[in-house]
Amino acid sequence: MTEIVLSVSDITGLIKQTLEENFSEVNVIGEISNFKAHVSGHWYFTLKDSNAQVSCTMWRGINNYVFFTPQDGMKVIIGGRVTVYPPRGSYQIDVRSMKPAGVGELQAAFEKLKQKLAAEGLFDEQFKKPIPKFPKKIGVVTAIDGAAFQDMKSIAARRYPLVEIVIASCKVQGEGAAEEIAKNIKLLNHQKDIDLIIVGRGGGSLEDLWAFNEEVVARAIFDSSIPIISAVGHEIDFTISDFVADLRVATPSAAMELATPSKDELFAFIDEFSYYFQEKMLEIISTYREEITKSVSSYGFRLPQDLISNKSQQLDSLVYRFQSNYENKLLAVKNRLALLESKVQSHNIDNVLKKGFAIVRQDEKYVTRKKNLIHEKSFDIKFYDGEVKIK
Repeated sequence: MTEIVLSVSDITGLIKQTLEENFSEVNVIGEISNFKAHVSGHWYFTLKDSNAQVSCTMWRGINNYVFFTPQDGMKVIIGGRVTVYPPRGSYQIDVRSMKPAGVGELQAAFEKLKQKLAAEGLFDEQFKKPIPKFPKKIGVVTAIDGAAFQDMKSIAARRYPLVEIVIASCKVQGEGAAEEIAKNIKLLNHQKDIDLIIVGRGGGSLEDLWAFNEEVVARAIFDSSIPIISAVGHEIDFTISDFVADLRVATPSAAMELATPSKDELFAFIDEFSYYFQEKMLEIISTYREEITKSVSSYGFRLPQDLISNKSQQLDSLVYRFQSNYENKLLAVKNRLALLESKVQSHNIDNVLKKGFAIVRQDEKYVTRKKNLIHEKSFDIKFYDGEVKIK
């Protein structure tokens, strides 16, 4: 009998064929560990129980249909097919679907994230921003075609017609909802004229509301420079968004009621302000009346002629001092000019020649030294009363 010898590739290929043909559709329950969301968008993790573990891969595009973000320690049910990766000789599950093994798993993930964010201080009161009393423009992050948004618009029109509503429409449940909510919060923050943001949706199950329990939404709310009201439609339980937001209300309708003053409240505020303004003006008028009465009773108002005479005398004194200083300075300037003129005249050439001096000039140049005179050439001698040419 001939012995059959297989190569590593051959045996791996046979195993791959056998597994993939017999386990093309499997549902497996287990606990997630070593979860990694790669920059490519793919998910890599291990599914394990107390006795065994298996590697899993969920490709980008497929994992978009998962409504929650998997976390280590979460128990899930996955659906997919078994495949073999020949380069490592290992098998793995190509995951096509994923859901929590029960509501308890989502609740456990909720509590884990809640503890993490609380430890970082995202729920602290010191970071809560005040809600404006009279907002001019309110941004709303919700689904534009949902009943919640229509209710909010009606309430705003009834209570406070002056307010402008800016809708940043997005998905509020299912795959990609959390990312859209976070993105729209950031977009509204880029508009400098938004006074308040309401983030929310109508009611639903824990799975329906899960987008508001995602970390990406919590951090977008915390990073917002604009005050945010969380209005996820549930009366009893809280979402992570409720803890991070500056204010939490039970429903979107209640959020708009709280965010907008009623016309009656506005008129009451105007009346109160008018009364305060009137009282303040009466107080100011009374103060000025007292000051005027005091001024009228003063010496200056009782004897105005004396006050004018005193001021006139002071003015005359100032004019006299100015005039005296001016005349003294003018005389000093005249004397200095006369002295300078005398000095200039003493250096005048004609005045020098009158004193008996003469000027020797040769080749149109003045000769001031004997050694500079050329005897072989003619030169001129200038006296006060004329010139003599020497040849």
